[in-house]
Amino acid sequence: MQARNWAQQALDLTDAGFAPASADASFRRYFRLLADDGASSWIVMDAPPGLENSAPFVRIAGLLQAAGLHVPTVLQADLQRGFLLLTDLGRQTYLGVLNADNADALFGDALRALVQMQRAAPSDNLPAYDRALLLRELELFAQWFVQRHLQRQWTSAQAQDWQQVCEVLVESALAQPQVFVHRDYMPRNLMHSSPNPGVLDFQDAVRGPVTYDAVCLFKDAFLSWPEARVHGWLNDYRRLAQTAGIPLPQDFRRAADWMGLHRHLKVLGIFARICHRDGKPHYLQDAPRFVRYVGAVAAQYAEMAPLQRLFDQLGLGA
Repeated sequence: MQARNWAQQALDLTDAGFAPASADASFRRYFRLLADDGASSWIVMDAPPGLENSAPFVRIAGLLQAAGLHVPTVLQADLQRGFLLLTDLGRQTYLGVLNADNADALFGDALRALVQMQRAAPSDNLPAYDRALLLRELELFAQWFVQRHLQRQWTSAQAQDWQQVCEVLVESALAQPQVFVHRDYMPRNLMHSSPNPGVLDFQDAVRGPVTYDAVCLFKDAFLSWPEARVHGWLNDYRRLAQTAGIPLPQDFRRAADWMGLHRHLKVLGIFARICHRDGKPHYLQDAPRFVRYVGAVAAQYAEMAPLQRLFDQLGLGA
């Protein structure tokens, strides 16, 4: 395998163990290279250049490392072939170790790292989470989940409801203070490590709404928590952010809830696209979790009545 030979040559190894390290929804593949003595290991990323651009990973890894975050160090890079050689942050993701008893401690570490990222990581030169991108992400739900997966077309009344929902969510996101946004800050992309956590999968970072990553952390694709605990953790984040001088929306709870709605609708669209375009149907197994997230939040706000109506008409209501 080319990636293996390249990495061994970069490390001056004659032979080493080589095995998959993790799965990814993208076209990137990750492998663990293990020295014969078992004492040292590295991660090799194989990202086909025609399908993935690894340059942002290299650049943002440097930004986050300089800001004091625990991220993989890029030891070697061959962007022409899409190969990266990285330090290994370990084998235990948050997803693999989180439980009801340790969640407060682990999420506490993750929140402190998030605040450090928002406070210290420069975002001025990152792509903007602007109106065009926010709308494009919402349209993933309409195009892939509704039209392709459910095989439904909006009526004129439904199209009007959908446009109203999109406008409210986009305006809320744009009105928030703008910071460094990881965009996938969830337990699957956090490593239980020392220092804790290790942060992965940051290559799609943007400058965008301050509440995005906090909501992502607690309402992800693989774990659901009682609403009271989620609110408690969000309040912990708010206190940490305020202490660090990070500006927050005046109505923090509503801004976070509506940011969550945006993400959950986007994720439903992405899961449908991964299924129908990329042939990976297992991601849709988690769609009901995001449908429940949307329903629970939309029910709390009169402005989201059109969204509730759409979900009921699509057969996605409670």
